[in-house]
Order: sequence, then C-alpha cells, then structure tokens
Amino acid sequence: MNSIRVRIGVLGFALLAGLAAPAPASASADSGTATATVEEQRLDRAVPQEILRRSGFDGMAPELAEALSRARSYAQARGIVVREGAELWRRAVDRAQGRGPTDGDLSRDDDRPLYWARLGMTREVRGWQPQFGMSDRQRAALLDALERTSRGQTDILPHSRLRSSGGTPIPHGKGVRRIVVTGFDPFTLDRDVRISNPSGATALALDGTVIETADGPARVETAVFPVRWQDFAAGTVERTLRPYLPKADLFATVSQGRVGRFDIERTNGAWRGGFPDNENIGRTETVPVTDPATQPQWTSTTLPYEEIVAADTGRFPVYDNTSVTEIPAGGTEPVVRPDGPTAGSVARAGGGGNYLSNEIAYRATLLRDRLGLHDMLPGGHVHTPVLQFGAGNTDPATGAVTDPEFVRNRLDIIAQVRAIVTAAANATSA
Repeated sequence: MNSIRVRIGVLGFALLAGLAAPAPASASADSGTATATVEEQRLDRAVPQEILRRSGFDGMAPELAEALSRARSYAQARGIVVREGAELWRRAVDRAQGRGPTDGDLSRDDDRPLYWARLGMTREVRGWQPQFGMSDRQRAALLDALERTSRGQTDILPHSRLRSSGGTPIPHGKGVRRIVVTGFDPFTLDRDVRISNPSGATALALDGTVIETADGPARVETAVFPVRWQDFAAGTVERTLRPYLPKADLFATVSQGRVGRFDIERTNGAWRGGFPDNENIGRTETVPVTDPATQPQWTSTTLPYEEIVAADTGRFPVYDNTSVTEIPAGGTEPVVRPDGPTAGSVARAGGGGNYLSNEIAYRATLLRDRLGLHDMLPGGHVHTPVLQFGAGNTDPATGAVTDPEFVRNRLDIIAQVRAIVTAAANATSA
C-alpha cells in the first residue's frame, strides 16, 4: 500500500480503575515485612495466578526463594539473583520459540508468564531478610540485577542461542547483520488484569532468531522494558542500548498502539503526558534526560517508512504517521499538526502520543543522534495494533484469560512485526 499521512492526536486511554488490594510482601518463610509494590500487589489476584499455573511458571519465585535461603553472603545472593533472572528470560524465550517442555495449556506465544513470574521473584527479593544482613542499597542492586537479566537487557549482542529459521546454529561474525528490537510489559492492568502486550510477545518470539534479507542473514536481539516512568528517568533505556547501538545495523522500539493498525511513527516528542504507569504514578513534564541544555523538542525516525508501508507485511494496515501535537512558537495552546512539527514549537505529543511508547522512541533516537549515528543507523518506533480478546470474552470481570481469537491476533501481530523488520532490513541493505 502507498504511504498514507494520517491526522492522529494524542493516544486515547481510559483512566485506570482503582488500586489492587494489598498483598503479602512475600510467600516465603524467610520473608521480611517489606511492602510490596503496586505491581507486586496485583500478583495475588486470581488471573495472574491462573496465568502462572497454566504456563508452568508458578515455580520460578519459590525456586528463587529456596536458593536465596541457602545464601551465606551478599556475593552468593547476587550470583543467585543474576542466574535466576537470566534463567527466567531464557525459559520465556525458549517457551515462545517452541523449545523445552510444554508446561500448562497456555499458548507458547504468551508474554504474560514472564511478567507475572518476574513480579513474584522481585517480591521475594524485596521481602527477603538474610541472616548476614543487607543494606537498602544492596537490596536495590539485587532488584536491579533481577530486572535487567530477566528482561534480556544484559545479553543483547552477541547471542549464544542464535538460530536460523530452520533451527540450524548460525555463526557470529562478519556477514551477519545485527538488529535490535525492544518490547514492553503489559499495562493498564487495573482496567483489565488479563492484558497481554504484543510487543513483549514479539520480543520473546524474535530474540536470537535470524531473518533472511537481501544482504544475507540478520540476527535479531531483543529486550523488554517496564511501563514505569521512574525507570525511564533513571536511564534504563540509555543504559541498555548505549553499548549496542553502535554495533547494530537497525533498531526498532515496539509498543502497543491503536486498534486494528500498525503505525510507523515519524516524529517523537520530548513530553510526558501524565497517564498513570504500572505503579499508578503519572508524570507531566519534559522528558528528563542527561544534558537537558542540548535536548531537542523533537526527534525523527530513520526507519525506511515508505518502503515499510509499501510492503505486504500482513493483515493489518500499516501507516506512515506524521501527526504531532505542539505548542507553536509564540503560542500558548496545543495544536495538532497532521504533517509534523513546525519550527520552534514545543512538544506535547509525538506521533506515538506522550506515554512511555513515545518516550522510548524519543530516548532511543536521541541516543542514536548523540552517538553520531543519525545518518548511519536506521531506527525508530513501530506501534502494533491493540491486542484484542475474542467476541464474547471482553468483560474483564468474567472473561477467560485467553481464547482462540486472542491467540490468533497475537500470532498475527508477531508475524507482521517480523515482516516489518525484514522489510526495513531489505530497504536499508548495502
């Protein structure tokens, strides 16, 4: 299909409906009395427990608790946390790609077991009280290590599990292009705790795989990010991507966007719109970055959007979205600009809105530019369709955690992201 310019303002989301009931800080015998986070408090609801049980991931947190109970020093504890976090990511990737045992009856493409299992593990670490004692700073470091390893953020390139589409190991080195793709956790969980995020599912499905391009094989490496304002302010995007963007040939940050369509977001804005994150915290401010004196209001994609939109990538339409919301130079009120920002304007929403999907796109492309890679590294943001449950299964209070249409929609979105990445790689081949 031909490139289509569309007029779309800020992404519309319903407000979150209430907080979860408090949950115990931990289920292990060694647990202390630390307060669980808002995300961890949702863990004891029926739906998360069903997802864990039906995926076979319900044992991950108890296994971590048992291992920590045998730790006799902080160094041992850190080693355990790093090992178990990496194992959670490996197990989630293997499950999504059809390797390993089929525990439970949830479809393998489901991203939710990774999310809920991680929260069970962080709750164990948060509440654990070792006999040798541990400072708040040490506990925070353990939680950080668990977050990073269980999100695939520490092993992006190279990758020891590199496989071709036929399962044959592919050697590293010259001649193999490198593509980085990122996804997100589920979000708006107080509106519907059953929610899955197709961008996270895509990250699991693509990690370590190889796609064939006009220039030969390209390996895809992925990571998943939290839906939390504070983590982004603390630099999780930059810390994760800075070592790898100079080694990459293409990158795509991916998140869930609008109903029934993909969008290649042309422009990203330096503004947080205040929508609550997974901790039910909102932020309305300029995106906080290092060296704010040189911070631009806008960054742009360098993905080959025309070629992507023109390619036959799947059943969902793909749009080149050029719309932004700005305060014009000398103005005071936000204005929607269908064809992108005007000179001297102040950002109020990029093409992808002003939530964390816009922010990861802004941060990743700003990092690309600050590394001097704007003209050398194709990269930008892809918004997937909203992942929808099947007809008759839309009530969050009474609906099933999965259904055939839900699975089909997720599989189709994953396949189309793969096709979009392939089209981008072909369009940017040497």
